[in-house]
Amino acid sequence: MNADIHMTQILTYLKLSECKLGLLANFNVIHLKNGIKRVILQSFE
Repeated sequence: MNADIHMTQILTYLKLSECKLGLLANFNVIHLKNGIKRVILQSFE
């Protein structure tokens, strides 16, 4: 799986839902805490 595709997808979801914060979870790790990434949408206005 390509992480860039997942990052692009979550950024698109954040823009469409007008949310500023999202979590990207990877369940293919030994400890789940190592597979969670916090994504913050920055507006360029």
